[in-house]
Amino acid sequence: MAEKCEFIANMYGYDLGGHFVDFKPLGFGANGLVLSATDCKNSRKVAVKKITISDCRSMKHALREIKIIRRLNHDNIVKVHAVLGPRGADLQGDIFRYNVVYIVQEHMETDLSRLLEQGPLSEDHAKLFIYQLLRGLKYIHSANVLHRDLKPGNVLISTEDLVLKIGDFGLARIVDQHYSHKGYLSEGLVTKWYRSPRLLLSPNNYTKAIDMWAAGCILAEMLTGRMLFAGNHELEQMQLILDTIPVVHKEDKEELLKVMPSFVNSNWEVKRPLRKLLPEMNLEDFDL
Repeated sequence: MAEKCEFIANMYGYDLGGHFVDFKPLGFGANGLVLSATDCKNSRKVAVKKITISDCRSMKHALREIKIIRRLNHDNIVKVHAVLGPRGADLQGDIFRYNVVYIVQEHMETDLSRLLEQGPLSEDHAKLFIYQLLRGLKYIHSANVLHRDLKPGNVLISTEDLVLKIGDFGLARIVDQHYSHKGYLSEGLVTKWYRSPRLLLSPNNYTKAIDMWAAGCILAEMLTGRMLFAGNHELEQMQLILDTIPVVHKEDKEELLKVMPSFVNSNWEVKRPLRKLLPEMNLEDFDL
């Protein structure tokens, strides 16, 4: 494994023209591998995401991600320093002549997923982080962008100054405010534990609310140290939600009866109300 990581790091350094050094693997984004590195030009630590373009589909995804990250500039959004082609070429025009694109962005110390491995956060820390998360989401949605893959692993944290930034826009989508906020999201892409019921039922019919649902799941996880709904597959995920969240609207009831009638109680009563599922949360947090 170490040899593989070293080989990848060397390939990165070669492809990027040599002024990025000290590569270390960070993980995988929605569209590619992510490594940390040091930019020798300014001695700045950065994160480098490599996107390989092999067909029209990957080209479309790369174009979408680059277009979105270039229009976002906010304190609670990960800052992108540069978009580069092979050999470190500055990518100002189109990307059709490249088969590899590198997104160089600010390096964040850790992410919320790693913090939660140590247990729940204090209420003060959870309050600070959820404020910044919602602040970033408000900006993203105001720019008519849906993140579509909001989860603790994409919520980046600086433990030194407790700054939170939303990252990985590989599955994000630009929508037009003059039309509907709808769009197809391929099954299995977004992490199912943070999917809203709407996204589970109709992946081609959803709104900005899907990001707000994910934010609510993240808040509960910060305060309790456990995932709110953790199904092993889509049907179980939906069942966990139906056991806890009441179905209010008539159109939702009609759709559920069409799609999964055997999973719905005839009287529409929940088995385990959210308040009982989250007994450790105070009323103010629960209300939010």
